[in-house]
Amino acid sequence: MTKRVHNFNPGPAVLPLEVLQHAQAEMLDYKGTGMSVMEISHRSKEFESIVTDAQTDLRDLLKIPANYKILFLQGGASLHFAMIPMNFRPAGISADYIVTGTWSKKAFKESQKLGTAKAAANMEAENFNHLPAQSDLKLDPKAAYLHFTSNETIHGVEYSTEPVPAAGVPLICDNSSDFVSRPIDVSKYAMLYAGVQKNAGPAGVVVCIIREDMLGKVPANLPNLLDYKALAEENSLLNTPPCWSIYIVGLVLKWLKEIGGLEGIAKRNQTKAGLVYQTIDESGGFYKGHAKSDRSLMNVTFRLPTEQLEDTFASEAKKRDMIGLKGHRSVGGMRASLYNALPIEAVEELVKFMKEFQQKNG
Repeated sequence: MTKRVHNFNPGPAVLPLEVLQHAQAEMLDYKGTGMSVMEISHRSKEFESIVTDAQTDLRDLLKIPANYKILFLQGGASLHFAMIPMNFRPAGISADYIVTGTWSKKAFKESQKLGTAKAAANMEAENFNHLPAQSDLKLDPKAAYLHFTSNETIHGVEYSTEPVPAAGVPLICDNSSDFVSRPIDVSKYAMLYAGVQKNAGPAGVVVCIIREDMLGKVPANLPNLLDYKALAEENSLLNTPPCWSIYIVGLVLKWLKEIGGLEGIAKRNQTKAGLVYQTIDESGGFYKGHAKSDRSLMNVTFRLPTEQLEDTFASEAKKRDMIGLKGHRSVGGMRASLYNALPIEAVEELVKFMKEFQQKNG
């Protein structure tokens, strides 16, 4: 029997068992080619079909309008922290950033290396434990764009609705850690980008959804592989793409459609997070959530009374096949990542363990 644990890792994260089994069945011979997807040419009809099918399924799931390009690129979201200002911020123009946690802070710093960027809000002084209100944003009406991160994996805060930029200012979102976890209105965005290794596939590919008018802003002197316009013109095939990762993304998107689409997965995610937050809220302070409001459905962050208890919690959880529960090294504590593919049975097992641990140590 193959052993499968309860995988609460923050990324790379749990993948649907059905997807892994499908990929396993096609590992040696993809659709009669006699080759693995990792071996076929990215210029072949078979691989072009993989890309096209994934784009079609993603367009269906997110209801992406026709005037948006869907790209499968490389570099992780972190490369795109630099590519976005390179492509969409003209010389002498500033860009606005909402800094709500570690990842938006990194995006902001990368942008500052390449030109002028301003923080429309910065929640660091409050330890990133909630999001700014729309009325608190200091927006530049002449900004090249407004950038935000929809979910902060380390601090556990998440936008339930997107911030509103100044009139005429494009909205750009790092959607990495809650990508395809719920329906959103793509038409509100100039660009969405997401490293897929949380909710939609293995590490190695970034999905970029870009409104076509934005590509007209790309300067002419960028290196090809850093140029969104050039990458779009070649439909993600400017160079050899991460073929296997794109293939798995395609399988995950089909899995999502089979289980009820984004509406269906959103209900699952709300149920899973609700179970953990209820346990925290009813613990009488034994468990203390980091987020004071805007609590993430993807990453539930919390502390125990002492660091020693936290170490014991993680150690005993691992013995019960619950892995990945230690918080990020920069903040400590615990973190349960509840991404799309995590079964509700794993969450029920975690909640049972949390209650037993409190009874034993409270």
